[in-house]
Amino acid sequence: MIALLCAAAVLLLGACGTETAGGGGGTRSSAATEPLPWTTAQPSAVTGARLGDDRRTLFLETRVPSGPHPCVRDLKAVLTDPMTDLARVQVTFTSPSGDRSSGCAEERTATVKVTLPEPLGDRDVIVDNYTRFTADGAEPPALRLCGELGCTPPATGCTTASYEQALMAVGAPDHTYRNSEKCDGKWLVLDFSWRTGPACGGSADPACSSRLGDRYFFRAEESGWDPIFRTSAGGCQDIQRREPAFPTSLCASLEPLSPSLHPSHPPATTTP
Repeated sequence: MIALLCAAAVLLLGACGTETAGGGGGTRSSAATEPLPWTTAQPSAVTGARLGDDRRTLFLETRVPSGPHPCVRDLKAVLTDPMTDLARVQVTFTSPSGDRSSGCAEERTATVKVTLPEPLGDRDVIVDNYTRFTADGAEPPALRLCGELGCTPPATGCTTASYEQALMAVGAPDHTYRNSEKCDGKWLVLDFSWRTGPACGGSADPACSSRLGDRYFFRAEESGWDPIFRTSAGGCQDIQRREPAFPTSLCASLEPLSPSLHPSHPPATTTP
């Protein structure tokens, strides 16, 4: 009898040991006790750069994870290649932000520095292969962040490079090609289209050549072509209603876009 009571007590105590403190009878997940993995990452953006007084120390402003607990360790910048006409820099850190339970769901600005082997001079800086800074046109000690069109965007005009800027301004899909342009240097109308459907490798299937398209009107500004109107209609009526100064010579001969290029999708009607 005494042996049976002892065995029952042992079982009861063992069962109590599986309860989470203050948890109302639940069991603790083994995963919750494991440390979060810290992995190497790069900033979501590098937003600024400036030089120290020695012209060799480069300070970079980066966007890194942030949360209620530590989210970043070992933030560092290193020169990845010998300096030639460029200075190539890589920024890395370690963080548990890849695990959602880390709480590192926000971002903050953090500054990191790297000392170059010699003064930067007139070289541009490329960070993490895609963000570029230049001293050209910048106010020292800051460097100027270059945009999608490079450090010296093309002047607005009737040129291929300028038309590419116009496509970027309207968020045209990748691999868009221009169908036609009418331009006088101050005003522009641009028709463009892009492939849809499967990539078929030369197949005669009509789905392989299907495409969509659009038409935008632009005004030249200091920053480049500024989109002012979008329509699939032909002629000048729509654009001149919106912008009376748009020249008739650029819109009078416009044909409506094909419905296959610019389909309309009216809302479905319900019958009583």
